[in-house]
Amino acid sequence: MTVSLSIGRHCVRFPVIQGGMGVRVSGHRLAGHVAKSGGIGLIAAAGLALNSGLYNGKNFYAADREALKIEITKAREIAPDGVIGVNCMVAVSNFNEAILASCEAGAQLIVSGAGLPLNLPGLTVDYPEVALVPIVSSVKAAQLIARKWHKSFDRLPDAVVVEDPETAGGHLGEKPENIGVGKYDQYQTVRDVKKYFKEQWNLDIPVIAAGGIWDRADLQFALAQGADGVQMASRFVCTEECDAEDAFKQAYLQCKQEDIGLVMSPAGLPGRALVGNIDAVRQHDLDMHLRCPLNCLKKCTYKECQERFCIVTALDRAQKGDVQTGLVFCGTNAYKAERIETVSEIFEELFPLAEREAG
Repeated sequence: MTVSLSIGRHCVRFPVIQGGMGVRVSGHRLAGHVAKSGGIGLIAAAGLALNSGLYNGKNFYAADREALKIEITKAREIAPDGVIGVNCMVAVSNFNEAILASCEAGAQLIVSGAGLPLNLPGLTVDYPEVALVPIVSSVKAAQLIARKWHKSFDRLPDAVVVEDPETAGGHLGEKPENIGVGKYDQYQTVRDVKKYFKEQWNLDIPVIAAGGIWDRADLQFALAQGADGVQMASRFVCTEECDAEDAFKQAYLQCKQEDIGLVMSPAGLPGRALVGNIDAVRQHDLDMHLRCPLNCLKKCTYKECQERFCIVTALDRAQKGDVQTGLVFCGTNAYKAERIETVSEIFEELFPLAEREAG
């Protein structure tokens, strides 16, 4: 099995990216320890101000920016020689500011989805060492990004993450009516994206499979199907190092497969989560007479007409341990979690000692 991964100027020992999970589920502790173990650790940029001690009720954007910088710095302290990146959602209002803050604080790569990051190279032009990795679910999306980046910025992606909407957690880059109909072929998409960059641009970049990766067998299958690495998120939630409170982790440990389903985010994207408490998530905002407190999304049905719920505060409540009225995002395999483990134990299971020594 291939046991290394190079993205742009950065190389890690193991072909594993830890997926970004907001709000503050993948903060500095999780990202730092994944990087320390030989993978790529990602801090989720969205909404970090809310649980930072910097937010005073009026300074969300400034606090969010500083909180992100602090998380990157703390992750770097855990893994001085590791590769630390940031997951930035295109859908957030302060996307540009989050990208710049990430670069200024020393992030080594930016992974970006929840929309097409068409202006990403322009934001990072002063930081050529920062690798740029868009998340797509189709070859068409990869083509749009490549053409725009090349024409406007003379830049192409350093890697591409192909996310499977049938299995991934959190916000999904596919229309809800296309999910669950049995037509999506993730690994054909992986191979087609690789083929596109090779044939159109003479570029051999890593293509990363995301969604539904839980254990060594999933990893081996992904690599055998043509992926250069995997992105794993849900598997890292039930670790000692995950930044979420214990109640959040217990929600994973206690859930059953039928508890996981799709919700419609006010961002206009479907998302995968534990769905049993969705009515309570909505009712919380009604009971609190909550109006849009942060203007955190470019487009938001809650901001515009109080439809659904405020997603960033719902995610924040869950991360803090309120899993009754908070939103718990997860992938389809979350029910497989059986115990709290460590990040290093996961890497030992994915890459046994004999294989490490051979590598």
